[in-house]
Amino acid sequence: MQLIQDTKDMFHDKVFLGKAFKIACPVAMQGMLNTVVNLADTMMIGTLGATAIAAVGLANKFFFVFTLLVFGVVSGSGVLAAQYWGNGDVKNIRKVLGLSLAIALGGAAFFVLAGLLRPEGVMRIFTESEASIRLGAAYLAVVVISYPFTAVTNVFVAMLRAVGKVKAPVITSCIAILTNIFFNFLFIFPERTILIGGHSLDMPGLGLGVVGAAYATLIARVLEMTILLSVTYWKKWPVAARLKEMVGYERVFVLQFFRTASPVILNEFMWGLGTTLYSLAYGRMGDDAVAAITIATTIQDIVVVLFQGLSAATAVILGNEMGAGKLKRAEKYATYFFLLQFIVTITGGALIAACRWQVIGLYKITPQVAADVSTLILIFVAYMPAKMFNYVNVVGVLRSGGDTKMCLFLDTSGVWAIGVPLAFLGGLVWKLSICHVYALVMLEEVYKMVLGYWRYRKKKWLRNLAAEL
Repeated sequence: MQLIQDTKDMFHDKVFLGKAFKIACPVAMQGMLNTVVNLADTMMIGTLGATAIAAVGLANKFFFVFTLLVFGVVSGSGVLAAQYWGNGDVKNIRKVLGLSLAIALGGAAFFVLAGLLRPEGVMRIFTESEASIRLGAAYLAVVVISYPFTAVTNVFVAMLRAVGKVKAPVITSCIAILTNIFFNFLFIFPERTILIGGHSLDMPGLGLGVVGAAYATLIARVLEMTILLSVTYWKKWPVAARLKEMVGYERVFVLQFFRTASPVILNEFMWGLGTTLYSLAYGRMGDDAVAAITIATTIQDIVVVLFQGLSAATAVILGNEMGAGKLKRAEKYATYFFLLQFIVTITGGALIAACRWQVIGLYKITPQVAADVSTLILIFVAYMPAKMFNYVNVVGVLRSGGDTKMCLFLDTSGVWAIGVPLAFLGGLVWKLSICHVYALVMLEEVYKMVLGYWRYRKKKWLRNLAAEL
């Protein structure tokens, strides 16, 4: 069979495997570290009760929409940067960097103003619980100040990945994560005494609760950006651009940038807005339902980060090959990435299913919420083949060649035509449990897999964008 032969060829292609793991592993590690922080945050905040978990979880949906807007910017610009790097065009990489920073910071300003001026209004979008609104608004009013720093960091990380510099973002993330955890302990909890090995130890603390978690995040994000920029300019990497190198765009460059990036930006924003509406439906199903889906999503991210790394490697490597004019090799590598995706899906699904209760046991939640979290994870595992194929296909393969309009159609139609209607029908009309509603919502992944595979087979993504410019 051709599939068996392709698998053998992939494992014998040391050059491909070396490139793939060089990019995928650091990206996945960075995502894993961020997931560990989310787990730690949720557990520490969880000691304050289910309402605190729900409040912070819903407030972070606002951040989720913002990060998707930024992700749209960096994904679209990353496609061009990877192809320019394959073509040896550093000048245009720096112009992509400048335009991306301008758009990302402009978006950040909008979210910061909304979060500072009307935090309660933002929270009321997601829930009707007055307790969650009050706690979430206090958290949001502080944490939104970190958004511009997050935007700058994400743009530079995407540009560094495109030129093969993937270790520095991981190291800076490690430092930021340790900083976040340290200040979480310092800010969230009051001064207390703990027992270690039979000895009592006085622990300092400010007892700020959820607001303390927001301050910890802000400090970590500022530090992360500062370190990453310092290293980039100290090392004089290709993206260490001066201001005048990031401005002055020719008409043909701007047209190509927005032809490639604007569908991705719109894609991520519309998809993010749609998935945020899921939270709106969940938020009206009660604090226990929100707590269950928040914890389950955080645990699922342990596996999802592997595919974030794989899709990032797909986009960069295929973009480099197509930018260098090696379309046949890019097509072969796309097949290899799908094979890797399938292997990692089976392994990751088995791992998360087997270990779910050990992780759930770390949370101080009621037996019913714990049971719901377990069921939600098993539902996620059942849909993993479709969801992870979509990760690699949409974010990696199709976008790498600039087929961004089709990606826009796949994601937005899946969310708005299938996911959102089923979330509101299941949760608010049919009054189903959170587990049944989640199972209905995930049907969008099956739809995207079928249509996305058809588009992949059409090969319209096989394009040399650098040569076109």
